[in-house]
Amino acid sequence: MQILKTFTLLVTALITGLSFAQSINVKVSGTVFNAEEDSVHLARFFGNRYEYYASDKLSKDGNFKLEAELPFADYYVLKFGTQHVNLILRDNSDIKVYGDGKNLNLYANIIGSEESKNMNEIIRENYKWQVRSDSAMAVVKSNPEKKNEINKEMGAAYNVFLGVQRSFIAQNRNSPALYPILQYIDPSKDFESYESIVNQLQAGFGASPSVQGLVEQIKEYKAQAYANDPLAPGKPAPDFEEKMTDGTTTMKLSDLKGKVVLLDFWASWCGPCRRENPNVVQQYAKYKDDGFTVMSVSLDRSKEAWLAAIEKDGLTWPNHVSDLQQWSSRVAAMYGVRSIPFTVLIDQDGNIIRTNVRGEDLQRELAKIFGH
Repeated sequence: MQILKTFTLLVTALITGLSFAQSINVKVSGTVFNAEEDSVHLARFFGNRYEYYASDKLSKDGNFKLEAELPFADYYVLKFGTQHVNLILRDNSDIKVYGDGKNLNLYANIIGSEESKNMNEIIRENYKWQVRSDSAMAVVKSNPEKKNEINKEMGAAYNVFLGVQRSFIAQNRNSPALYPILQYIDPSKDFESYESIVNQLQAGFGASPSVQGLVEQIKEYKAQAYANDPLAPGKPAPDFEEKMTDGTTTMKLSDLKGKVVLLDFWASWCGPCRRENPNVVQQYAKYKDDGFTVMSVSLDRSKEAWLAAIEKDGLTWPNHVSDLQQWSSRVAAMYGVRSIPFTVLIDQDGNIIRTNVRGEDLQRELAKIFGH
């Protein structure tokens, strides 16, 4: 079970080069009772420092009023001592904040900015989750014998918490309020979800330097991923030469240049591979006259089983190769194959179109390529 950290909105975008950003005028007022500090500040938070734009003294009743010209629309914090209320500020924002200065994490009401209100609600849910997680960790630390019981309980609670997150995402499409959700997505494990949130932030709050910073990070991440991935779309498919079914004749992948090629890693003993074979046979029959072919690389060890599977499954294309070394296959290692079936769709020039394309995906890709 992953224990997640409390979210504090960090504005980390680099402002250099953003001279095109337009300044904005905002008003933020309200009442904070039980305040431990006598001042309130409108600021941006950079993780280890604040950049202040406006300050006001709290009245006896906890009232305050701030009017400020800010350098750009962005995420800001209303700072009371060590506590924050996170705000999304645009030009002419007029927001009122009412809260309990002893616990603004749980008790702060925002009027005049639905997106700020929503953002603080999800931050509040995150805070509640961390409090519960910290409590569970404390129990386990003092009572190790309860570890399994607590982990089971917290695992179920975490699934509920993730449901809250998913519901929030669905209800706040293209809203800048989605910013805190990024804390819970590891782009190295779920880049698609991470990019989806960043794209929605860009659609809803593209003027924000913080969002612009995230967009640039996505671009850099993609560029780095592309540079590190030898099978990235558009890159030349690594060429190789391997023995065919007679054990003597060899062929190269590059021999098939001029055709669209499905490079298919499979084996006679692989159930999912055998179940996919009818689809590949069907697509080969449909498009072979248009310039489509298949090159099958078997991870078999038994030549007899390999040849029998070719015959039984009706794999009528002539391009079958294998060194019969199973997982020690040189070609599989070259392509980083860790499980099968694994496929690489290659264009007429020998460049990669997509990897792991099969089933209906393969049908759609070929229909798009050949127009029928």
